[in-house]
Amino acid sequence: MIAIEAGSTIGDLLRESRLPRHEADFLLGSALGCERIYLIAHAEDAVDSSNARTAQAWFARRRSGEPVAYITGWREFYGLKLRVTPDVLIPRAETEQLVELALERLPAGSPARVLELGTGSGAISVALASLRSELRITATDVSKKALDVARGNAREHAVEVAFVCSDWFEAIGAIPFDLIVSNPPYVAAGDPHLQRGDLRCEPRLALVGGDDGLACISRIAAEARRHLRPGGSLLLEHGYDQAESCVALLHGLGYARVADFRDIAGLPRVSAAVWSG
Repeated sequence: MIAIEAGSTIGDLLRESRLPRHEADFLLGSALGCERIYLIAHAEDAVDSSNARTAQAWFARRRSGEPVAYITGWREFYGLKLRVTPDVLIPRAETEQLVELALERLPAGSPARVLELGTGSGAISVALASLRSELRITATDVSKKALDVARGNAREHAVEVAFVCSDWFEAIGAIPFDLIVSNPPYVAAGDPHLQRGDLRCEPRLALVGGDDGLACISRIAAEARRHLRPGGSLLLEHGYDQAESCVALLHGLGYARVADFRDIAGLPRVSAAVWSG
């Protein structure tokens, strides 16, 4: 570890970080509670020893491969600052499309019933509730630790979401939903990406969807038919190479208006369908 010298400046710390500049800027800005533009404008300002040591420790954790979101304890999603821990999947920008597609299917002002399966940090449900307070949202997860994180995020943003510990639909009653949405585990068990990048540190329970990555998607799609009202919608995030399989699955299960949507990178990412009843 590089020793922090008295009077180390913002510029000194960034140079010593040995990280890509955008990562160093983000971590130091989080440690100091300031924006990147401040770091640029005040590069010669001294940093007090406590903040400097925090930043140095964070730089070291990042160099060892720990995800930035777990180091700082938060990640932005749909304009919301959400708390994250190693007990939950890190919210990603491509998942914001689930929120967009859900909003398109939920008439403004209508107290529609929404079910999110595998909520993790609560990102999707909290985002929907923050935009449409009239929605009646239930969010499930099989992990009690994940639900603790999700409840904390709902409290932080003062939104109403009913959180339920459930293995998919297991603890859900017979009340039909207008929309069921999920970003389920969809990575194949042997996928080499599991040993790379942030995925190495994220919970396997939230990532791996069986040998082919489609086990959870298949179960949700099949069981959702008993929990959707006639005309209700199902939205499922999937891997970039799973669109064809998901569309075929939904057609085979009798869903109507099956479609697939691309993410911000132009990759197939979300399958949508309507249950006619």
